[in-house]
This record gives sequence, structure tokens and C-alpha cells, in this order.
Amino acid sequence: MSLDPALRQRISEILAAQRVVLFMKGEPAAPQCGFSAQASGTLRDLEVEFAHIDVLADPEIREGIKLYGDWPTIPQLYIDGELVGGSDIITQMAASGELQAALGLPEPDRTPPAITITPAAQAMLKQAIADAGEEMVVEIAIDRQFRTRLHLVQPNPHAIAVTVDGVPLQFPLNDARRADGLKLDFADDARGKGLVIENPNAPKPVRDISVQEAAERIAAGRLTLIDVRPRAERALAAAPVAYLHFDDGQAAIEALDKSTPIAFLCHHGGRSRQAAEHYRRLGFSDVYNIEGGIDAWAGINPEIARY
Repeated sequence: MSLDPALRQRISEILAAQRVVLFMKGEPAAPQCGFSAQASGTLRDLEVEFAHIDVLADPEIREGIKLYGDWPTIPQLYIDGELVGGSDIITQMAASGELQAALGLPEPDRTPPAITITPAAQAMLKQAIADAGEEMVVEIAIDRQFRTRLHLVQPNPHAIAVTVDGVPLQFPLNDARRADGLKLDFADDARGKGLVIENPNAPKPVRDISVQEAAERIAAGRLTLIDVRPRAERALAAAPVAYLHFDDGQAAIEALDKSTPIAFLCHHGGRSRQAAEHYRRLGFSDVYNIEGGIDAWAGINPEIARY
């Protein structure tokens, strides 16, 4: 099957317009397959500017790019108009430093992270390694949302390796800095039975805040309120303080400094909690959900209508 000349020209123009182009399923902030998530996440970890093309939104490009580079799968990464490969190759090149070199970036930092393993966790991990085979190591992977996975794997020469109190550990290159200061413990108590992971780099969980405390902090300039309700619903019962909203999209709010204290408000607290969790995953470190929503606010302020 040959590629239509007009489509070939269109793809060539896309590649000429940007040095680094990733053809993927979905967008970097919302990938629609695990391979696209891995590829875009690797590029984002490198903090490199790249254009992305959502092939799900353009079926012509989705099929055409496979013919253009004679590569059958998505995602596909191009640098300077040349095909690099798919997600596995992108990950491998980043781990070895080849991708950084191709992008003109500095050599990756291979300093092992500082890890603490309690005696109880040491015993558990050493036993797991002994049961699996002495050639195995514990790989700790931490993604951009600080979700952490531990599993036993064969040593990877491109990973960052460190032995802590006799426990061999390795970290994918891009995950190592997110692991600095990590503490591993083993619990068999009210928390359940298993490893307990404490990561000082992870954003704090969403915390509940009362209407009274939120109002005081907003008045003092120490908290930014974001009302997630649509305009028509806010017209029924408006918060009696300054607030941001989503009427014009979320770009301006997402651009706030990640250390900005932010609190989310809705009718009863459900939608606002979902929004708060989303922003916590984006990296905001001081995120609150207003308990009871505007309905709770109406309970202490008769000027606010209930609906």
C-alpha cells in the first residue's frame, strides 16, 4: 500500500515545523494507551519541548504515519525529521543516555537516590529475593503522579543501582530523582500487612477544609478558591469571596505556581474533590476540598441561597 503524495507532504510539513514530534494516542496530559503514556512521560521527564499529534483525532494521519516511516505501531517519535522509534526504543535510549545526546541535552544524572529501609522491610525484601533467585533485584518505579511500584527483576545495566543494607535496588533513570529520601517499612498492624512507602517528594494528599477556615484564609490572601460549578449554577448561590472558575478553561489555573495553596468548591463537595485530586496529580502541593460545598456555606451565611 502506497502513501498518498498529498498526505506525505502534509506529514513532511508537520515534521519540518517542529524539531521533536511525537505521534501518539491522546495527549501528553491524557494519553489514551499505556505505550503513548510511557513515550510522552519520558519526554516530559526530560523537560524537552515537543509537538504531539493525536492520531485518534486524525485517522488519515494515524494510518499515513505508519506508511511514512514504515513503522507499524503508535507512538512514533521523530527528531529532526528522522524516525527514532516507538515507546520501548524511546525508553531504552533515555535509560542509556542516547536520547539525551540526540536531543542535545546534558548527560543524565546517575547519582543513586538516598533510600532508607527499616529492618522489618529489609527482612521481607531479602526473603523475597532469596525465594525468586539471587540474581534478582528490587526495581522501584515512580511515575510523574508518584505512583510507586516495586517488583523483582533482572538487573538492568542502564538503570540506577544501589545496595541499601544488603538489599539490591534499581531505579529507572527518570524515576530516580523522585525516589530521593524514600523510606520503606513493613507493617503488620492496623494498617494491614505489607510494605509501607513514605516519599517526601510526593504531593500531600487532598485535605478537607471547613468553610469558616477557608473564608479566613481567603480573606488573608493565603488561599485561592476555585469554584468548579458552571456559571448558571454559581448564579444560584455564589461564594461571597473572590474565586476563580473554569468558564474559560483551566489553562490559567494550571499555570499557577505549584506551591500555591488552592481550595475547590462545588455544591456538596463531590465534584470539587475530584477536581482537587486532579490538581494534586498535576503537582500542586497544597490542595484542599471545602467540606460540604456551597451548601455548607449557606448553612452559616443566610445571604447564600440553598438549592
